[in-house]
Amino acid sequence: MRYFDTHAHYNDVRFDEDREQLFSDFVSVGVVAVTNIATDIATSYINDEYTKKYDFMYGTVGVFPTDTAELEEPGAIDKLYELLNTNDRLVAVGEVGLDYHYDVIDKALQKKWFEGQMDLARRAGVPIAVHSRDAAKDTVDIMRACKAGDIGGVMHCYGYTKEMAKDFLDMDFFFGIGGVVTFKNAKKLKEAVEYIPISNIVLETDAPYLAPDPYRGKRNNSLYLSYVAEEIARIKDLSVEEVCEATLKNACRLYRVNEE
Repeated sequence: MRYFDTHAHYNDVRFDEDREQLFSDFVSVGVVAVTNIATDIATSYINDEYTKKYDFMYGTVGVFPTDTAELEEPGAIDKLYELLNTNDRLVAVGEVGLDYHYDVIDKALQKKWFEGQMDLARRAGVPIAVHSRDAAKDTVDIMRACKAGDIGGVMHCYGYTKEMAKDFLDMDFFFGIGGVVTFKNAKKLKEAVEYIPISNIVLETDAPYLAPDPYRGKRNNSLYLSYVAEEIARIKDLSVEEVCEATLKNACRLYRVNEE
């Protein structure tokens, strides 16, 4: 079986002690590719380094919704464009979007730079990895207004309803499904996974976050992708092999990389 982890954060300090050992273990379980996701300008540069150091790794550039104030600095968005323009293993802009979960937020700034980073992706000819939390309607409205379907991308850690999934399917977006789908109380997500065609599903970990059962609450990593694939297979009445191969092909289509 082959796995493509479409969304992880291996620059996190929680991997500092065993990062190299973990990466060497990927081969033994069939993890053939990982996309390391940026959350700010600093991690965008880290991803530039990682993609040059590790032959299985792709990366993104981008700024997380609640950190978009740093994009107000003169020339900030140009730095991200330059990275995309000089490294073809930086394959998307993300994670970008809207996060209304916390009380202290600047919705206007988030919206401005959600649009601004979609424009960056359009100019660079790459897809977007979208983070959307407690902001469903605004996310859909902005993506429609910006014609996100022409850009392409993935709804990272999809957590909305199967009914809302139709809005993103209409834009032909992919859906990142991770450890949460294995939780017993994830009824809404399981229903959405049943509804979403396998052709629009990709695997992700969001490592070090959101580890699947039986590791819930512990540090997540790509070695645990099999638990996610098994649950998707159960929900969709497919074999695990079918899920792995389909999601690998989907990930390659998402990030526009050669399957070989």
